[in-house]
Formats: sequence, structure tokens, C-alpha cells
Amino acid sequence: MKTKLSVLTTVLLVSTTSHAADLEIQVQNLTQGIYFTPLLISAHTDEMMLFRAGEQASAELQAMAEGGNIELLANQMGNGGANNLENPAGGLLGPGMMASGMLSNDEGNTSLSLVGMLLPTNDGFVGLDSWPIPSEPGTYHIYLNGYDAGTEANDEVRGSGMPGEAGFPVPPPLDAMIGQGGLGVTTEEANQTVHIHRGNLGDSDDTSGESDINSSIQRWLNPVAKITVIVN
Repeated sequence: MKTKLSVLTTVLLVSTTSHAADLEIQVQNLTQGIYFTPLLISAHTDEMMLFRAGEQASAELQAMAEGGNIELLANQMGNGGANNLENPAGGLLGPGMMASGMLSNDEGNTSLSLVGMLLPTNDGFVGLDSWPIPSEPGTYHIYLNGYDAGTEANDEVRGSGMPGEAGFPVPPPLDAMIGQGGLGVTTEEANQTVHIHRGNLGDSDDTSGESDINSSIQRWLNPVAKITVIVN
């Protein structure tokens, strides 16, 4: 059953209470050719959030979505009392790969959120927004969508990855998979709030064309990730 949060769950969520719990988190990349930059997973109060669909992206979210920098968001959440699990993959999480880690959750942090940039995209990210942490021990599965931060045009060409600059970063091992010389798919976007990403368009021309993205490898549809939460 689809929810308005654009997150599909495979379990019936039980009621939550203010409690401390140890959470085991597993994140699997479900895509064929997309890499996740270092992930930030945060248990936090209901008043906090990493992002919210339909709202303008914060500067901290923009830095993550355009360049993969989770430090600013991690500091913001940590300063607000959240419990963070940072970079469980120890770097990029490749297609089909899984990362896991433990998150010791303090009492009062009843919501779980996750972000990580999608590569290659201009400002796309995998996201989970304020999922209610169940009070009952068990194993819970959630499928996650890819979001567009709405902060940069999806031109699909190589760039620096710095906030406010066009283009997407191309770190190893993506360098060998990405073309060059693309003219750009677009220079502007109508929706400048956080929204569901349209996915890469790409093309089949590695030396020119509109996009530097290979349409036969790096196109994608939702969902892009599966997160398993084990509540102990």
C-alpha cells in the first residue's frame, strides 16, 4: 500500500512510544548502475528532519545532494540531539551492494531518516523522511525513492559537484563509465522544491550528444534502495 510519504513498507507499522532502542540498519542499493555517496542515517525527534518533500532544500541538504557532503547535515542533527550513523559503507555503495551498522538510539528519538547522493545525478538523493521507529522488537523493511533536491538543473554533464555550480562530480570508479562533451539536457527546472526525481535520461553518445550519462547503464526508476531496520 502506497503512502503519502512516498515510502513503501512491507510491514504493518506498530505504534511508537518514547523509548531507547538499539537499531541494526541494513541498506541495499537496488539500482543497476547508480552509486550512493556516503549515507547519513539519523534517529531524531519528531520536530527534526533531514528533508521534506514539497519544501525548499536547506543549504545543508544542497551540499549533500549536489556534492555528497553529509558533514553539515550530520552536525546539524547531532547538535539537535539526534543519534547518527554516518557512512556505513565506508565510501561509495555500488549497485546491488549492501552496507550495515548499529545505531544506539536515545529515548525521545522516535523517527528515522536517511539521505545519500545518487551518482551520476546533478542533485538527486536517496531519502527516507521521518519513518516512525516501532516500539516493538522485530525486523522491518522499507523501500526508498530517489528525490531531486530542486537546487540544480539536471543537465547531466560532468562538473565539480560544488553547491551552486552546474554538473555532477565524477569520482572513481564512475570516471570510466561516464561520457564527456555533452551539451546538457536542460538549463532550468520548473520545480525548485524537493520532489521525486524523474530519473536520468542519458543517451548513447559518449563523446557528445546532450548527456554524459549512458542511458543503457545509468537510467533508473524508483525504488532505488531497500532499508532493513532490526529493532532489538
